[in-house]
Amino acid sequence: MKALKIFIIFFLLAPKLFAQDAILISEGNFVRGVIKGTNFVSVAITEDDLTIKEYQAKDIHSFVWNGETYASKPILVKKKMEFRFFKVLETGVVNLYTYGDKGLVEEAPQPRPKIRPTFGVGMGTGGFGGGLGGGVSIGGGGGRRNDQSINNGTKQKITYFIEKPGTGPIQEVNLDNTNAVKTILLQKLINDEDLAESIKATESFDPKNLAAYVKAYNASGKK
Repeated sequence: MKALKIFIIFFLLAPKLFAQDAILISEGNFVRGVIKGTNFVSVAITEDDLTIKEYQAKDIHSFVWNGETYASKPILVKKKMEFRFFKVLETGVVNLYTYGDKGLVEEAPQPRPKIRPTFGVGMGTGGFGGGLGGGVSIGGGGGRRNDQSINNGTKQKITYFIEKPGTGPIQEVNLDNTNAVKTILLQKLINDEDLAESIKATESFDPKNLAAYVKAYNASGKK
């Protein structure tokens, strides 16, 4: 978490000195360039020397693309633990992410003959705020191979995930199930009676009020 915050602040304070996009491999180890795209399994970047390199989610910590941060997180894919990229919406005591996009995400291009081989520095069993002790399940059915793009040529539904580091793996937040959302928020956003009463009184949830609750809780200093 500390590494990601320093990484974000660094690029916000010095946008004119460096290329806009960057990949954080591990703390203090990053590359700059122009990100070509991601399929949530890998990300491709054109570096300052114009070479293109592709990084797998399992080998890096996070990346910043057009000012938005994507973190590598462990998930269950067909009963197998793998890593995928999640867009970071809120960070603090509680983190909020999205998976997928409203429109097509440019697929990470395949390496060309001139591309230098990638030597990714693995994050071990850690990662961004979590380890391999658990995860969410994605892709329980269907015939998509793990090396295929998550996008299939149609608009993809955005899925929301919440995490309180140290209390277990990230959890999916189904905005269509109001009672389930209330249960998850009341479990994560504890020790704040006013916020709890507001959550209980909410008739429906959407991306805006979900993010607002997490943001308010992080700003309150409660744990």
